[in-house]
Amino acid sequence: MTEIKSEHIDIQKPARDIFLFLNDFNNFEKLMPEQVVNWQSTTESCSFTIKGMASLEMHRQSVVEFSEINLVSAGKSPFPFTLSCFLNDQGNSTDAEMILNADLNPMLKMMAKKPLQNFVNLLVGKLKVVMER
Repeated sequence: MTEIKSEHIDIQKPARDIFLFLNDFNNFEKLMPEQVVNWQSTTESCSFTIKGMASLEMHRQSVVEFSEINLVSAGKSPFPFTLSCFLNDQGNSTDAEMILNADLNPMLKMMAKKPLQNFVNLLVGKLKVVMER
């Protein structure tokens, strides 16, 4: 497994608010880069295509109320992965981090590691922007 950690981001909202936002997949579209098309979601799952790359599907696997959400790949995703969102409540703010664990063969790891790193950093960066509006 290849582990890809996002930057730690300090968000000026309580962990509860961020957790409730992330726990509904309909909100994830607001975090996606512009290259994402064909977005479909329910409260518990989503599917989308990254232009020129791949189609991905994921659904909620487990949660720890107000501190952790674990997502897992599903359907036609090109490789198995998990995406975990960790929220550490700091009182008036929350430290947020996302960790992607992907089962990448060596060739795919060489090609995909940097774009996946950018992707998880973009997700937490946009989460901060959306939550602090």
